[in-house]
Amino acid sequence: MNAKKTIETLQLFVTHLSNGAFVHFVQGKHFEALGLTKLGEKYVGHYTEEMEWVEKFIGRINDLGGEVKVENRGAVELVKDPVEYIKADLAIQEKGVEMLYGCMAELMNDPTTYDILKAYLVDEEEDLYWSQGQLELVEMIGRQNWLAKQL
Repeated sequence: MNAKKTIETLQLFVTHLSNGAFVHFVQGKHFEALGLTKLGEKYVGHYTEEMEWVEKFIGRINDLGGEVKVENRGAVELVKDPVEYIKADLAIQEKGVEMLYGCMAELMNDPTTYDILKAYLVDEEEDLYWSQGQLELVEMIGRQNWLAKQL
């Protein structure tokens, strides 16, 4: 096992996931302000769920004797349109799942981290399928009907 490589990989997830989680929180609050209560709750809940993963990744870094860094990732624009946000989030999810598969292949010799990432992958794939399903639903029932379901 290469602890340094594992720590670097986990730090990457801590940085990007914590920033992405906060974006979900802000977007969720935006959707709530628009009256899209269900969609807002979905993304605020997603923030909480993602921060639980950040906590697990930080715990593993600490277990390996690493030092967790607080890194900035830069500004992110609020996406005001809910359908456009789901599209943008889906694109990020697709890249993230692909990256996660690659990271898992590199960390196979660290079964503890591998198991954490495997469980995280299951969660991320569920989120990806949800986003895909929502966009399919928009296509099937129309934007206005979909928005009405988010109230």
